Amino acid sequence: MAKAASSVRAWIGTIAFLFLAPGIVAGLIPWLITGWRWHDWGEATWIVVSIAWVAIVVGVAFLLYAFALFALHQGTPAPVAPTATLVVTGVYRFVRNPMYLAVLAIILGQALLFGSWGLVLYAAIVLAAVVTFVKLYEEPTLTETYGEQYLEYRRNVPGWWPRITPWRP
Repeated sequence: MAKAASSVRAWIGTIAFLFLAPGIVAGLIPWLITGWRWHDWGEATWIVVSIAWVAIVVGVAFLLYAFALFALHQGTPAPVAPTATLVVTGVYRFVRNPMYLAVLAIILGQALLFGSWGLVLYAAIVLAAVVTFVKLYEEPTLTETYGEQYLEYRRNVPGWWPRITPWRP
């Protein structure tokens, strides 16, 4: 019964954090910047819109999958309610920061869809903030929490450019 309650809390926390963090960063703020008004790309509309939607849909799919892995590991992506074990399954076998990359893909897909240089600038700001957070907080915290297990993972799985083959610990 305790495991079921823990699982329910993990899913609720994960879904809440999904709406609070990426929901605001990749949804609300882009809407505030663009009003989600589509750009007329003229003759190139079909190809530009197709590329934009691929980036958005792939970003959303990877984001949801990465978030679900945290709930399946009985925790959340939120620093205040982490998992008890290091998440190194699924997309995390290819890249250490799939959620951040997914959010950036969503923002850049919207920048293309809405023809917004403001969103391109915003994506650059988000990238700088995320890299700073990862370097100053996330990596030191994970090293302290998981020790050699995280260091081995870090040596084998790139942070920002996915591996071609999955890492197998």
